[in-house]
Amino acid sequence: MRFFIVDDDEGVRSMLADIIEDFGLGEVVGELEDGSNLSHDLLELKKVDILMIDLLMPIRDGIQTVRAIGQDFSGKIIMLSQIESKDMIGEAYSLGVQYYITKPINRLEILEIIRKVMDHLRLQKSMSDIQRTIQGLQIVSSPKIQRTADAENKIVTSGHFMLSELGMIGEAGSKDVLEMLEVLYQLDSETGETSFTFPSLKDIFTSIAAKKLGHRASPAELNKEIKASEQRVRRAIFQTLTHVASLGLTDYSHPKFENYASKFFDFTEIRKRMLELQNEVEPSQSQVRINTKKFIQVLYVETKRSMS
Repeated sequence: MRFFIVDDDEGVRSMLADIIEDFGLGEVVGELEDGSNLSHDLLELKKVDILMIDLLMPIRDGIQTVRAIGQDFSGKIIMLSQIESKDMIGEAYSLGVQYYITKPINRLEILEIIRKVMDHLRLQKSMSDIQRTIQGLQIVSSPKIQRTADAENKIVTSGHFMLSELGMIGEAGSKDVLEMLEVLYQLDSETGETSFTFPSLKDIFTSIAAKKLGHRASPAELNKEIKASEQRVRRAIFQTLTHVASLGLTDYSHPKFENYASKFFDFTEIRKRMLELQNEVEPSQSQVRINTKKFIQVLYVETKRSMS
């Protein structure tokens, strides 16, 4: 990350720079003792990710400077001040300043705030990358758009069939799983089967959260939805594990058990769940080893196969 520090106290600037460099948080690419010489063009030239700026300065204060920079600055702003006026802090927030550190500054608080800001920036970058990939699907001719839409409908229809086979339909997480299949199919169509690489689960969950909440959602809202979606999917997969294990317990040669048990799960987990069902033991979900990525990968392959 690239930092720019604006504070009229040289000691504060030095302390902030030392913390950033000592903890490997990034690089300080510029410093100023007042906001009067800071501009949007300078921040763009320095490719600044995080601006740390004092609220009270002699010539142009932090609020005036942030207002002068405008909303075109794509990075994050951390405001520093020993003044705790609610009106001034409220005005700073209204200008897009989401992070605030009170003086005298505390090393642990600075580390916590900076790391939180860095996490939000990484999340936004991941979202932007996914959105650019998806938008690229739209820059095609109308017939191709129609074919893509038809294919996406088919992947959802086939997905419904597969989830019914697995006993997952009706679970809260089944909708999330179908949305994951749509995201994978879009990426697969864009890159082509020969060069398609299965993305990380984090990218998939980020994509469906961004689609659900819209571009105005804050990083905190997105993080909350991502975690909720992950939990719903994990619970749904756990129910599928139980369903498949119960089939095997009733009839070890059941075609669904033979076809799906070893494909979607580690057989040791299937066997353990069968014994628990047999002994009427209801385990905690956290005690079960669920490989979510393996499950989604296999589900996507099986769903595509059922389309044809």
